[in-house]
Amino acid sequence: MIRKSFLALFVTAMMASPILASSGSSSKPLAGTYPIILSHGLFGWGENSGGIISIVNYWGGTDDYLRSQGATVYAPAKTAANSNEVRAQELKAAVLTYAAATNYSGKFHILGHSQGGLDSRYMVSNLGLSTRVATLTTLNTPHYGSPIADIIKTVLPGWIQPFVASIVETLVKIVYGGTNQQNALAALSSLTKEGLSSFNAYTPNRSGVKYYSYGSYITLPDLIQHPLMGILHPACAAGGLFQGQGATNDGLVPLSSQKWGTWKGGPSYGILTTGVDHLQVSNTLRSGSFWYDVEGFYMKMASNMKANQ
Repeated sequence: MIRKSFLALFVTAMMASPILASSGSSSKPLAGTYPIILSHGLFGWGENSGGIISIVNYWGGTDDYLRSQGATVYAPAKTAANSNEVRAQELKAAVLTYAAATNYSGKFHILGHSQGGLDSRYMVSNLGLSTRVATLTTLNTPHYGSPIADIIKTVLPGWIQPFVASIVETLVKIVYGGTNQQNALAALSSLTKEGLSSFNAYTPNRSGVKYYSYGSYITLPDLIQHPLMGILHPACAAGGLFQGQGATNDGLVPLSSQKWGTWKGGPSYGILTTGVDHLQVSNTLRSGSFWYDVEGFYMKMASNMKANQ
């Protein structure tokens, strides 16, 4: 009788074990994380963007992946080309509108790619949102400037810059739609070494907010893996050396310029991948998915946010 009872108990446990294992594997590791705001970079776009560009996802589906893992994610649109300060005002308005619409009064995590990290820093430091932000994470952000911005300002004579800017702004309006006033020259000045030196002086870190930075770089500027950034890489390397920022870069931003707050490194990839460039790191147009573990990298960043809220 005892033997039969033991056998029945054993069979019941064996039948139940797959169910228990399945329930554990279905848990969402990012559940309970403060809402994550994704702040796009120069010429970027968000969920509420219009125009032709809206048919594709700036974040390459990483926003949806984080949602599938239990996070609440909002990726608002800002002006595609403007100063850090103007875009910061737009980001603040979007965050507060979202908070009101969802009746949320708690804190947020901010993840800013490229210039999106700069406007996020300005918003937190100078627009009164430091008490609403738990962590501010920047990704390949030019905290100390981009040599490419300096090269453009140097190469283009002052008299022709407004003309070129007007062409860029017209193209942006066609592609992005909307009524936001574009200002390409203000955007360019915001990304130079001189512009960032001034910006950093009046945009200090705020106590109570934890600052983290991640970044990446190209190891070999081959045009197969880096069709656009591979072209810009040599110029960025030369400019970086001239400006004392080093040659290692992602096509637009020197690695040394990407570091702000606690430096957390970059994504992992195989030996056949020649680094991760400026667009691949944000998976813009899904450009990074083939070359490295995009989902694993974004889970790493989001997990760090949750651990520090």
